Amino acid sequence: MKRIALAAGLAIFASHGASAQSADQLVKGATDTANVLNYGMGYNLQRFSPLTQINKDNAKNLVPVWNYSFADDRSEESQPLVYQGVLYVTTHNATMAVDAKTGKQIWKSKIDYPAETPRVVCCGIINRGAALFDGKVFRTTLDANVIALDAKTGKELWRQKAADIKEGYSMTVAPLVADGVVITGISGAEFGTRGFIDGWDPATGKHLWRTHTVPTPDEPGGDTWKGDTWKLGGGSTWITGSYDPEQNTVFWGVGNPGPFNAAVRPGDNLYTCSVLALDPKTGKMKWHFQFSPNNPFDYDAVAEMVLADMNVEGKPTKVLMNANRNGFFYVLDRSNGKLLAANPYVKVNWASSIDLKTGKPVETDVTRDAREGKKVTVYPSILGGKNWQPMSFNPQTGLAYANTLVFGGHYKTEPATYKAGEWYLGMDLTDLWDWPEGPRGQLKAIDPMTGKTKWEQPSDIPRFSGVLSTAGGVVFSGKLTGEFEAFDADSGKKLWQFQTGSGIEGQPVTWQQDGVQYVAVTSGYGGVYSLFSGDERLANVPAGGSLWVFAVKN
Repeated sequence: MKRIALAAGLAIFASHGASAQSADQLVKGATDTANVLNYGMGYNLQRFSPLTQINKDNAKNLVPVWNYSFADDRSEESQPLVYQGVLYVTTHNATMAVDAKTGKQIWKSKIDYPAETPRVVCCGIINRGAALFDGKVFRTTLDANVIALDAKTGKELWRQKAADIKEGYSMTVAPLVADGVVITGISGAEFGTRGFIDGWDPATGKHLWRTHTVPTPDEPGGDTWKGDTWKLGGGSTWITGSYDPEQNTVFWGVGNPGPFNAAVRPGDNLYTCSVLALDPKTGKMKWHFQFSPNNPFDYDAVAEMVLADMNVEGKPTKVLMNANRNGFFYVLDRSNGKLLAANPYVKVNWASSIDLKTGKPVETDVTRDAREGKKVTVYPSILGGKNWQPMSFNPQTGLAYANTLVFGGHYKTEPATYKAGEWYLGMDLTDLWDWPEGPRGQLKAIDPMTGKTKWEQPSDIPRFSGVLSTAGGVVFSGKLTGEFEAFDADSGKKLWQFQTGSGIEGQPVTWQQDGVQYVAVTSGYGGVYSLFSGDERLANVPAGGSLWVFAVKN
């Protein structure tokens, strides 16, 4: 039976043509409307499509084309990839190839985990996606392995162990292939780990380089850590970086320092809460920018570093944008890391502003009191002004579209004791949230240079899905209560919604095949908000992972 199923799958696959993806194809991914070759819909992570068949006039006519079950009841945060009519998607324990037009499974490759794996994962048993290159599908696993699969058959070609899960490490990140190197990040800062970014040979899996995000005392930045605190310093790298092929530079965000109790680790704590500009061949750092020095509030900076060309003070400028978890929207010159703008896009009380000359926050008494051990109410909360959920940047409107969080949190330190594989926080977790009356989330259209909101769409329960925008003037997003939504990119008016049956935390993508534009999104409830918010309104949202594909009904 197995051979018959495999033969049938290969027959379906053969009808779609070759399976090799070249470096040139990946570079052109942002403008390739027939495929979705990159995490983030392009190396620039803009999550924008030039397709216009689905537009603000006909979005109301969207209907489901097919639905594919993952046979999984975990949170589904994966972004699908599409190449020559085959869709590739991951869950925490499987990788699948599906006929993009019909929804029929071509192959499914399952992962068996050690029994102790779920115990050491911080914030949801998930996987965020794969990478395609040279006929292979690359992904990471919860037990901190990087694997390569044959894109035609799903057969495992190589596997490399990146770290030991007994020390608290795990992997949920989608790999990035840049300049012929497979690049991966790591999770685990909440367990007293020391973060890093790795480079791997795509053909053999050979480990090429490792760049630690927390330096040793004799390395640049090592003097920003006191004593041996660097050894447990955190600095996870669990969201995929962006890549500028012209500058041959990868931009990768770095997470929070450990523990949360900042008093035990005096200093700026480089390179936590930073973006690193790296050479993809060697991992060598070209420059860095730190958003939140010595941060107490879990304001990691792992979220997407979006690349764009913008006019800044009348000059065409190659910029990097980040809607930081700390509540400020940053714009940097990506050639050198110079700060161009930093403005609040949500309510912020831990800092009054960002000094444009030094790049450092002008902290308030809230932050000073927190370091002294006093209980404070801080905005944003430890989940940030925006959490992991990726935003979209539309170069035609010049706006960023982001699912933001509008609640604060209560913060008080406590002693932190390190034990391998266990929480290392130094924070009281008994009274975490300062909920507002009314909506806890807003889908916002944000001016990157000012942080000001052009329009917003409130949601009583915050949205935790990715955002997709298109040249058709449509913005796609999803709710934890299951609705997949479309909005007018100019006005924010809701155009359409569809109930997917479970909460949406996935990342929408779009492509065109045989003259038809499709939109796909994963649905499956779970993740950080459901684990820690205590929001009873989500009690009746069913678990169950699946992939939905939509098109406009003629």
